Amino acid sequence: MKVTQKEMAEARLPLAFRDYCAHLLIPLNRCRIKKLWMPWECEEERHAHEKCEYEDFLRRSRIMTKLKAAEKEAN
Repeated sequence: MKVTQKEMAEARLPLAFRDYCAHLLIPLNRCRIKKLWMPWECEEERHAHEKCEYEDFLRRSRIMTKLKAAEKEAN
């Protein structure tokens, strides 16, 4: 985690979004508010956050695959 619980609380992030990529979501939300949620604004921030979420998904998938393989091997 690159941001603390206090920083996430100050940014008023919902609990569901306080994950590994919260450090990118905070500036994205600030940009969205500043630009009145225009879809063509804040593209760099949005793509950075989406890429982080995808990489986190892949990381968690690899971990789960390893755990399942270890469980299968143990049985």
